[in-house]
Amino acid sequence: MDYTAITYREDKYGGIIIDEATVVQPIDAFEKSLVKMISNQADKKLLWITLPISKSHYIPVFTKHEFTFYDCNEKTIILLRKLAHNPVIPTPTNHTIGVGAFVRDGDSILVVKDRVYRKYKLPGGYVDNAENISQAVTREVSEETGIDVQPESVVSIGHFSPCQFNASNIYFVCKAVPLSTTINITDSREILEARWISIDEYMNAEDIHPYNKLIVKVAMENRGMKPEPCDFFTSLNSQHEFFS
Repeated sequence: MDYTAITYREDKYGGIIIDEATVVQPIDAFEKSLVKMISNQADKKLLWITLPISKSHYIPVFTKHEFTFYDCNEKTIILLRKLAHNPVIPTPTNHTIGVGAFVRDGDSILVVKDRVYRKYKLPGGYVDNAENISQAVTREVSEETGIDVQPESVVSIGHFSPCQFNASNIYFVCKAVPLSTTINITDSREILEARWISIDEYMNAEDIHPYNKLIVKVAMENRGMKPEPCDFFTSLNSQHEFFS
């Protein structure tokens, strides 16, 4: 059966990234193309391919030829083959980023109860893909309480390992200024309750985890790291934040 060449581009790790658009032939024809391409890469160290879930039926072809699973999300999987002994390989995704918001209005702070923890804590959640810390804080507080906020500074960082799926979690707590005060929960599937509670009541409550009390104490005492203007990476066409 005839087969056509696989297109690819070089990466900075001495490897090549296979063009996913090339993976369109019948499987047996593609396998012939893959074997030929591999044989022509003696001077390279790595082979990469990111497959969308729509082409997951090609995975056995790659694993048959010594590709291994490198990383994945709900829509794609990255496969990797080493062509050299002990090549330099970037670390795959091994952590999640969480955010919490210390939102104060006078002598009260904003807290929530969710369906998992079921005790009062600061509103917050996970940072989504292609989302900055301040964007995640604004979104999570809005979804969980209906309160609009303006993130002001990062006041604490926690690192927990292992966490969900054996990955680490880095947890940023930010001070945020409330732009509204009326509670209106949007994410009712997760959040049971949202309320303003006096700081004294929160700090004296017996059922509040000591870590959550420590966060509040630090947030009240700490100026925190504030966002600084940063336009160094505009050429990368990416979102970025810098705190100091």
